[in-house]
Amino acid sequence: MLLPAEIESKTLIPAIRAILAKKLTANYGIPEDTISKMLGVTQAAISNYVRGTRGDPALIEKLLQNKKVAEMIEDLSNDLASERAYTPSSLSKFIGLCNYVKTSLLICDIHHHMESGIDEQICKECESMLLKGSGTTY
Repeated sequence: MLLPAEIESKTLIPAIRAILAKKLTANYGIPEDTISKMLGVTQAAISNYVRGTRGDPALIEKLLQNKKVAEMIEDLSNDLASERAYTPSSLSKFIGLCNYVKTSLLICDIHHHMESGIDEQICKECESMLLKGSGTTY
């Protein structure tokens, strides 16, 4: 059984990095080596994100179809492309985006895609903890 943090690190963060890398190169013309420093990965990783060989394409599409997630990614990419690339604000927005995916329970969809046969009782308990941590109920 995968924990939410494992799902976040194995699939969510790479998908977000792929979206940001593509946006920053295509929309702002930022070089891959600069983006690699912004996102804390190698230039080769950024090249793979841009080419689409890294980051789950289905998850990327799913994230971009969610209006709130798409808005948060757009806001973050604007920050990264500006003078706010290395500020606490951009870090906070990245963390906020990941937290939103967890507390909106989008992470549950990701988990069910990655792992079949999840015990329903465990699933409900996990959902309860994710929602409790956010102070939000859906």
